[in-house]
Amino acid sequence: MFFNGFLDFSNFLSLFFFNGWSFLETSSTCHGINSQIIWISTLNSSTMVARTVDLRSDTVTKPTETMRAAMATAEVDDDVLGADPTAFRLESEVAKITGKEAGLFVSSGTMGNLISVLVHCDIRGSEVILGDNSHIHIYENGGISTIGGVHPRPVKNNEDGTMDIDSIEVAIRDPRGELVFPTTKLICLENSHANSGGRCLSAEYTDRVGELAKKNGLKLHIDGARIFNASVALGVPVQRLVQAADSVSVCLSKGLGAPVGSVIVGSKSFITKARRLRKTLGGGMRQVGFICAAAFVALKENVEKLDGDHKKAKELAEGLTQIKGLKVDVAAVETNIIYVDIVEGSKITAEKLYKNLEEHGVLVMPKGLSRMRIVLHHQISSSDVHYTLSCFQQAFTGMRQEIGSYSISTSRDVSYA
Repeated sequence: MFFNGFLDFSNFLSLFFFNGWSFLETSSTCHGINSQIIWISTLNSSTMVARTVDLRSDTVTKPTETMRAAMATAEVDDDVLGADPTAFRLESEVAKITGKEAGLFVSSGTMGNLISVLVHCDIRGSEVILGDNSHIHIYENGGISTIGGVHPRPVKNNEDGTMDIDSIEVAIRDPRGELVFPTTKLICLENSHANSGGRCLSAEYTDRVGELAKKNGLKLHIDGARIFNASVALGVPVQRLVQAADSVSVCLSKGLGAPVGSVIVGSKSFITKARRLRKTLGGGMRQVGFICAAAFVALKENVEKLDGDHKKAKELAEGLTQIKGLKVDVAAVETNIIYVDIVEGSKITAEKLYKNLEEHGVLVMPKGLSRMRIVLHHQISSSDVHYTLSCFQQAFTGMRQEIGSYSISTSRDVSYA
């Protein structure tokens, strides 16, 4: 048998022909792992086609059929003139969910954060207090400084994504030193906190930061790129998590799986200023309802899928800890993000591991010489999790191993589709 006895076929699904190629797709069980195999053959040759499991980010999802249908039938108009009904419906819905007065659709979370900071820090030379490991500080091209003339005042992020309240308070500039110091205007938080592994900030912690900001005449902005992940993980409504914030940037193209976009929310006066800045930054996209229609579907259909993403992330993290040579802090996996470290002295280098995984169709995000990031999303199945574990195991041992409750074969004679 050309499957070398590895596969126990459980269901014959389809056989069809196209331009001389014969595709035989089956559902199978390989040592306890449910998976799909696609056998492709011609008259002279045959090969196994491996699946692709893209774990680089939750931004890699493809629009669902429901999203595509919504885009095709969306009612649109010129949003720069404030006339696109689908954009307005999405903005109003996100504002309602977050408990804010109004919303504004923007092309990305980076644009949303930049606009929010610039609205609050409307005088060049203003200062924003933010985490030293936050997305705004590290991954947004320094836009608040290069474009807005806003000075960042980084405070150390703890492992759970918080900043010590006392450290935030110490970072607030004394107004008596305004002749020589930047003027503190804003505090920024991130929930969930990506670089801390998707850790969640509690409503109580955010309230304390909000109280500190209010006491000192400052504003509070929350980078809520994955605020719905935090809400689901904590079992706390989004509105409660952002209650203390003056503005929030909510990304729809990460955990929720929309193809494009974020919505920033705040007071009506905040959004009026934000709309003008969006135009200044080239973010007026005219008939943007086509994109907003897909985002609205994501908002309605994919929030309930986040808990499943979190459970699969935990399952994957627990499996990875059983592979000698890898280190994962399973307790820190609260949402859909996993950080994996290669143990010092391991026989495999990070570069070799990335290459090996890629050859087997598993894509991860390198985060340094010995660390990688894995992000689960709604288009990753339990079978994908099992397959990923088998590929990691093969990279380290090249042989069949038991991982958790399922046995994994890493023979090169078997590929998964």
